[in-house]
Amino acid sequence: MCGRYASSVRDAAVVDELAVEEVVGPELPPSWNVAPTDDVRVVVERPPRPGAEAADAADAAPRRQLRTARWGLVPPWSKDPSTGARMINARAETLTERSAFRTAAVRRRCLVPADGYFEWQAPEPGSGTRRKTPWFLRDPDAALLTFAGVYELWRDRSRGDDDPLRWLWSVSVVTTAATDALGAIHDRTPLVVPADARSAWLDTTTTEAEEVRAMVAALPEPHLVPHVVGPEVGNVANDGPHLVEPVRADDAAPGTGPDAGGRP
Repeated sequence: MCGRYASSVRDAAVVDELAVEEVVGPELPPSWNVAPTDDVRVVVERPPRPGAEAADAADAAPRRQLRTARWGLVPPWSKDPSTGARMINARAETLTERSAFRTAAVRRRCLVPADGYFEWQAPEPGSGTRRKTPWFLRDPDAALLTFAGVYELWRDRSRGDDDPLRWLWSVSVVTTAATDALGAIHDRTPLVVPADARSAWLDTTTTEAEEVRAMVAALPEPHLVPHVVGPEVGNVANDGPHLVEPVRADDAAPGTGPDAGGRP
């Protein structure tokens, strides 16, 4: 799964690397401990609004945007946004089948920029400890990662039509089975979209479930570098670049993973 990740990259860097055409909303502060229900930056492609007149062909084309969404997808049929806390991840194997994600999978795909993500490794059976070891997984060259995501828009019926907060944007990170070294840490990993597949993932003309399944299957296995980090990342109140710094395995402190401070 992906229950925590780091995202310290600035908007300007994302705009430059992902050829973003429009930045929507204020920049978020860097975070080395992004947790479920936090606001996060995502990259989407949005077609012009229905009925809008385009001056030329360029105006009629989808525009690549960088904008903010809440981590934890809220399906349109949800009664309230609390549903999102249980929808932080979408399994690649059932992405186009589950009711919460299937419409977003074919109509609203996005990229989630990240430095890397955290995972907690269960202790070996018979080791005599319940301690889980926190790891940080990143690109070997510390390059920007883009997780595959799907997003939704939820209408808050308690707000008026002129209220700018009437629409909640929310996102789920797509996960897949982990293999290689990653599988030894946890059996799930975020689906990483490499640079040469980003445009295809965002393409708004890909709207068939079969096409999406083929695209997911064609994404290469990510080759990430893991290292043990300190226990402070288990508390959502902690933040800072020290959370992603490597420590000795013996220093990965007591605890059973992310704390009970409210979020997994």
